[in-house]
Amino acid sequence: MLLKNIFHSGRRTIAKFWLRFFPDITIIGVTGSYGKTSTVRAITAVLSQKYKVLTTDINLDTLYNLPITLLKLRPGYQKLVLEYGVDHKNEMDYHLSLVKPQIAVLTGINPTHSDEELLGSLEGIIKEKTKLLDALPERGLVILNYDDVKVREIGEGLKNKKIFYSIKTPTDFWADEIEVSFEGTSFTLRHPEGKIKMKTGLIGVHFVQDALAAIIIGREQGLTWEEVEKGISTLKPLSGRVSIEKGPMETILINDSLRANPASTLAGLRLLSELPTQGRKIATLGEMGELGSKANESHLAIGKEVANLKIDYLVAIGPLMKLAADEAIKNGMDKQKVYWVNNVQEAADILRQILKKGDLFYLKGSLLKHLERVRLLLDDQKVNCTVISCHRYNPCPSCPSLNK
Repeated sequence: MLLKNIFHSGRRTIAKFWLRFFPDITIIGVTGSYGKTSTVRAITAVLSQKYKVLTTDINLDTLYNLPITLLKLRPGYQKLVLEYGVDHKNEMDYHLSLVKPQIAVLTGINPTHSDEELLGSLEGIIKEKTKLLDALPERGLVILNYDDVKVREIGEGLKNKKIFYSIKTPTDFWADEIEVSFEGTSFTLRHPEGKIKMKTGLIGVHFVQDALAAIIIGREQGLTWEEVEKGISTLKPLSGRVSIEKGPMETILINDSLRANPASTLAGLRLLSELPTQGRKIATLGEMGELGSKANESHLAIGKEVANLKIDYLVAIGPLMKLAADEAIKNGMDKQKVYWVNNVQEAADILRQILKKGDLFYLKGSLLKHLERVRLLLDDQKVNCTVISCHRYNPCPSCPSLNK
């Protein structure tokens, strides 16, 4: 571990020095409690229509990702798009000591990482993430999600140039006439110059917010509307992040199993409810992690939402999800169609009884809950691991504990 730390410290020092050789590169930083990765992807797709763009690897922790990305810089790169993820106090200071952006995007604020050993509270989350905005130069640009109340409040207190985006309220850039299908999402963009129809391959209303942030940056960086539109249209789902896949037992799977927080879970459930299908709609939900004192409240809210949506069955996994299951029944969902189980094996047993050909099957849980095991079990693969939460970040099929 000592050698690893020494190596990482040296790599950071070299990366910080290396960045000095690229004084003209535009650096764009994205932070928030949700939507960071999708927003980074959208910005990269748009800017790539005109510029040579380097961006962070979505599979690496930000701690290592930032210096590794900087060391990939070569002559010719014009834009650098970075995800600033933080889950511990003062971690943003650590990132900013390496690289500071000229443009910042704040996607949203919720209780994710509010555990005491992490950021401690919602106030702690706000304090840490807004450090990115405070680090901008005097003429820096801030792009903010108007639909998130906390982000709106933060934005109203900023002196920097700021641009708001929304999918609910007329603001600087906003979208309406949003239509979602299995092929993607279309919307009408309203902006200071007029309006334009756009479509992305990403599936879900919430992805329009990410697209709006990218559209704003594209226009601010001199792209034509045709270039912006083309960039947005190239976006496709990543596996495990609201990707439509061939599901087990001849079902249609909405695979959203790589991340879960209150905002993304609510968005995914609404997508499940709204997508047209001749089959039934089954939500299989694992716990949302690192919510601190808001854990019970957040899981109760999920249960209430399920009951109010057009969802036929709920399979809830883990102790916190029992709160969601009970709340769904309390709010009117048929208790014969609500199942609470201890682990993924029990969930798979229930799903084998429920699922039928043509059903729409939604799979959602935090990364360390590893709900991909449910899919493996339903595909008759061997899975001996029964833990609710695991410290391993690597996918289950590559884990040595899977078949022990």
